[in-house]
Amino acid sequence: MWEKIRVIFTIPELRQKILLTLMFLAIYRVGWQIPLPIVDTGKMTAFFGGQASGGMGQLLQQVAVFSASQLSQATIFGLGIMPYISASIIFQLLGSVWAPLEKLQKEGESGRKKINEYTRYATIVLCLGQSWFYVGFLIANGLVHEEFLGAGGGLSFGWQLTAVLTMTAGTAFLMWLGEQIDEYGIGNGISLLIMAGILARMPAAGFKLLKPMIDQGGIELGGGPGQVGVETLLVLAALFVGVIAGVVFITQGQRRIPTQSAKHVRGRKVYGGTRQYLPLRVNQAGVMPIIFASSLLLFPSVLFGYLVRAYPTSTLLQGLHESFQRGDSFIYNIMYVGLIYFFCYFWTAITFNPKDMADNLKNYGTFIPGYRPGKRTADYLEKVMVRITYVGAGFLALVAIIPTLVATWMGIDWGIASFYGGTSLLIAVSVAFDLVQKIDSHLVMRNYRGLLDKS
Repeated sequence: MWEKIRVIFTIPELRQKILLTLMFLAIYRVGWQIPLPIVDTGKMTAFFGGQASGGMGQLLQQVAVFSASQLSQATIFGLGIMPYISASIIFQLLGSVWAPLEKLQKEGESGRKKINEYTRYATIVLCLGQSWFYVGFLIANGLVHEEFLGAGGGLSFGWQLTAVLTMTAGTAFLMWLGEQIDEYGIGNGISLLIMAGILARMPAAGFKLLKPMIDQGGIELGGGPGQVGVETLLVLAALFVGVIAGVVFITQGQRRIPTQSAKHVRGRKVYGGTRQYLPLRVNQAGVMPIIFASSLLLFPSVLFGYLVRAYPTSTLLQGLHESFQRGDSFIYNIMYVGLIYFFCYFWTAITFNPKDMADNLKNYGTFIPGYRPGKRTADYLEKVMVRITYVGAGFLALVAIIPTLVATWMGIDWGIASFYGGTSLLIAVSVAFDLVQKIDSHLVMRNYRGLLDKS
């Protein structure tokens, strides 16, 4: 392995791409730490520290995982790339129901560039709206420096507009940074920014786990008050390795459908007739079902939390609020699993079109043995996808529930338990595989042994 890593940095073009990617990620991490000038960071830390276990704290933690954002500190990159992801999802959903966008998707590279242009415009619009509401939230909760407040205790329109434009420009810069990584670096730029935000949380989470032991003067068997013992650390380490192995296995899992190309006679030569495979991913929906399900379940928690504070004597509201709290709530976990299954089938239905795939096979003179080209092939592909999606959804549900089980049964903080499954682990593993495969393609293209070559 060390020899393969040495070879990577001996190829000038590949070395330049990797170093440029690291430089762009470093720029992102620097901007991630710079707060808005109007924000009182001390008040922000105290406010969101008190909200850490509530609905607002859970919402911000969930958003920070898949958007590379820092809403709890209101930095210039505070919105992260959340508006860009939202705009991309909107256009992907519209592409399946709106004929003009569907036509653009089928135009190839030119259509893709046009959709990307529309996505950028939509991102700026979403940035302006989200940042305006967020700045208003900061003002309403007294998180602004007093010297910026006017005589009436409010922030002037000029400073509000400055903060909004600053956060909008930060997201636009991150969007541009991701495109630069795509063009001049290596890997998917937006995905790498998200992965960098996830991995940057790991040292703080590890220190938070070990800090009580360090303060007590060492790690003891069984652990002391508020500590985690040696045996628990070993269980957590083994569980971490096992979960990653399972995620890798299912993420790379495929259902290979045999295909046969038709024979063509040209003069005295016969072309075609080869047997190939059509790979269908077991986890076709990726990480999107977990993102949708967890985000959707946070809103009832926040809503019932506000209602409980408004009507503290209502036992019904108190029971509903406790039912939608992430943890050992049976109702929450059942709804979480059910929503993951629903969004798995929903997202697969949007991204996987068996009719188009059957038509493409027919146009290229390829067929599935035992099934006539056209409708019967499309029906067979749809049946296979429905079956393997059930398995993929079960895997996603298991991975999504693992952090809750670890946090509840072992008494581990949620910030630490989130690395044992859920959105964080799936994104990190998927992006790491994509990065390794792109580096591997560069090595194989230059006749070197790839990173994935076991020989």
